[in-house]
Amino acid sequence: MKLVILDRDGVINQDSDAFVKNPDEWVALPGSLQAIARLSQADWVVVVATNQSGLARGLFDVSALNAIHSKMHQELIKVGGVIDAVFMCPHGPNEGCTCRKPLPGMYHEIGRRYDLDLAGVPCLGDSLRDLQAAHAAGCAPWLALTGNGVKTRDKGGLPPGTQICNDLPAFVDILLANDGKAARNTGA
Repeated sequence: MKLVILDRDGVINQDSDAFVKNPDEWVALPGSLQAIARLSQADWVVVVATNQSGLARGLFDVSALNAIHSKMHQELIKVGGVIDAVFMCPHGPNEGCTCRKPLPGMYHEIGRRYDLDLAGVPCLGDSLRDLQAAHAAGCAPWLALTGNGVKTRDKGGLPPGTQICNDLPAFVDILLANDGKAARNTGA
């Protein structure tokens, strides 16, 4: 199985300092859905790992989050793409959970769900916490320069081995050009 893990806000869709709180506020970044479709059609399993502290902050509820993800899935289907699963942390930054990025708990859960060692699995994010969680789980961290990516790059302190790409379509170009050799291919 060829697995790839993507952050949501700032990688797949536009990020917002005010949080994406309803389906109308969820707007795909240019080319992101088509890029996911290309991965799906090349037999990659695409998974999303996303912090959603807006739940803990009372900015939206689970119904709104489900509606946002339903819109994402429906728009993907229209272009031939599939996200196999969305893993999310509903906790606030001070709740002390292990699933909130930068901690790797969400990634460990992904590994358990797919019964995979995540060593080398490519993970694309736009913030330092995405990269830190991926690195701590043994994944290959990639920074997209969309969302908060430019600020993250410019601030520095990226985990060792972090690779940088312009956006999700560029990341997919690299993965597909290397036929997954840049990532861990776990057989199956």
